[in-house]
Amino acid sequence: MKLLIKQRVFSWTDTYDVYDEYGNPKYFVKGEFLSIGHKIHIYRHDTGEEVGMVKEKLMTVMPRFELIAGGRALGSIQKRFALFKPKYEIDYNDWRVEGDFLEWDYDVYQECCPIMHIRKEPFHWGDTYVIDYACQDDELIGLLTVIAIDAANCSDGNR
Repeated sequence: MKLLIKQRVFSWTDTYDVYDEYGNPKYFVKGEFLSIGHKIHIYRHDTGEEVGMVKEKLMTVMPRFELIAGGRALGSIQKRFALFKPKYEIDYNDWRVEGDFLEWDYDVYQECCPIMHIRKEPFHWGDTYVIDYACQDDELIGLLTVIAIDAANCSDGNR
């Protein structure tokens, strides 16, 4: 299973269109314009219903984001200090991330099992990412994770 995330180039906020593997619109992602810290909402394309949110925690040394789905907090992801490559700590689902975040080629694991692979597609107008999922049940929380990592990279000026 795959999701394709396309960033809107001419937008004042973090705005993405998310498509399924067949090119059908699935989600719409939009950041709040006037907010302190990132607040990014995820909506179902077909109904307009908000299904999730990524919210930046303020007053932290390194960027930290809370993931919310269905009105409840799932956990958080925090960027860790590293000399050469960014590292992230996830405190939900026993997940961990590994790979090259600057080049947008990384994997998410639960123990030794791969959950998803994220890669950036070259030669597109605006950033375009592909998420390959092992299990459809991880779709929304995986999308929240990818949006949080993108926001953390943006917060730190690594974009």
